[in-house]
Amino acid sequence: MQTNRREFLRSTFWMGAAAATAGITCGKARAEANCPSGSMMGWADKPFKTLRVGVVGLGRGALGLDLAKIPGVKITAVCDLNKARIDRALARCAKHANPAPRVFTGGQEEWKRMCDWDQVDLVYNGTPWELHAPIALYAMEHGKHVVIEVPSALTIDECWALVKTSERTRRHCMQLENCCYGETEMLALNMCRQGLFGTLVHGEGAYIHDLREYCYGKFDPEKGSGGYWDYWRMRYNREHGGNQYPTHGLGPICIDMDINRGDNFDYLVSVDSLQAGFQEYGKGKFGDGSQEASWKVKMADMNTTIVKTKLGRTIMVQHNITGPRPYSRINLISGTKGILQDYPLRIALETELGAGVHKYDDKVTAELRQKYRHPLWKTAGEYAKVHGGHGGMDFLMLLRLAWCLQMGLPLDMNVYDLAAWCSLNELTERSAANRGRSMDVPDFTGGAWKTQKPWGFDDVDLAKMGLDLKVPKA
Repeated sequence: MQTNRREFLRSTFWMGAAAATAGITCGKARAEANCPSGSMMGWADKPFKTLRVGVVGLGRGALGLDLAKIPGVKITAVCDLNKARIDRALARCAKHANPAPRVFTGGQEEWKRMCDWDQVDLVYNGTPWELHAPIALYAMEHGKHVVIEVPSALTIDECWALVKTSERTRRHCMQLENCCYGETEMLALNMCRQGLFGTLVHGEGAYIHDLREYCYGKFDPEKGSGGYWDYWRMRYNREHGGNQYPTHGLGPICIDMDINRGDNFDYLVSVDSLQAGFQEYGKGKFGDGSQEASWKVKMADMNTTIVKTKLGRTIMVQHNITGPRPYSRINLISGTKGILQDYPLRIALETELGAGVHKYDDKVTAELRQKYRHPLWKTAGEYAKVHGGHGGMDFLMLLRLAWCLQMGLPLDMNVYDLAAWCSLNELTERSAANRGRSMDVPDFTGGAWKTQKPWGFDDVDLAKMGLDLKVPKA
């Protein structure tokens, strides 16, 4: 599989390179965004009156199936190797009056047949990590827009292949970073947009989540739970260091700082701690003589990375999935006039607390949280909490995705965001393996970041979408 994957990426990356940008004009949406010819910055396809979605990978939550809850969206195809997952997917689609989707199963490459089918407009890719880029590339080559769960790419080569293929095929390629739609993340974004933190200087994000039970757990095909199928995530942890899951904490900070739209990554340094958590857990749960206890894991208990931007800002990103620590994405954004820090949420502004702020005020935080709640959360937040996972952020992400495609608007996040954020997978591993050596981050936008302005992450018009959110029903 690894050899085939490398060969597939190599052939796709160079396919049509000479004609990658030939004869392409910006079009209205991209011209308004001041985008260069050939770029996907601000690009929008025709409006989809009916959006036909094919979902490949029906694992944990099968989030893509929730698109069936949105008027004008039809799940026309599902693809998975596991019959129990397919049966559950069909039942969920039927619950939302979705016509029975066509099933693709029975072979390792059934996803290709799904991407070939002319009744799919958008491919939702929820497969294990190593299949993210190959499926996305194939889907775009066959005329499909694609959205990919995180991380969407694992290497710099994959990042570049996705960028070049998206540009050449004129197909959307968006990373499904749901944390950008979290309530406090969008609160921070709204406050940043209004300049309440002053000049932004520093941000912090993380993925701190104890996953030892899941990484060592055995997958139950009937329940679809218990662990990762064929230990795929644990196998990846055993083979790689650095930060292999950076985007949950990084993405929202990048949106706040307008990365790729006025600022850009410059370089990073990354350091790994020792690895002890996985080894001790394996021995403690399975015994010294067990197969699990013998596994050698490369991924450190804690990785800490610092990214420097072209405008001189810094972003700290951490990764820890082996420690008995409460969940945290940190979600900190700091400027010359104030700071927001999450887990728990705390906000301090000079305009509210005066100069020389030395402590947080719970009352002020509560007032600011209500006053600057993001418009999207005001419109659909309570509905999203009932209908979507992770506190509602999942559904709001899908709602915005459907809205943009149905209205013919640019997506909130594009292939350049995907590439920049996912480049940390390889770059942090290389830096940490070389005593924290500085690593330059490629400019996947080709310089377009210098002239871009922030867009997206706005509200939706529920009436136009045909949604009535007055009475939430599960």
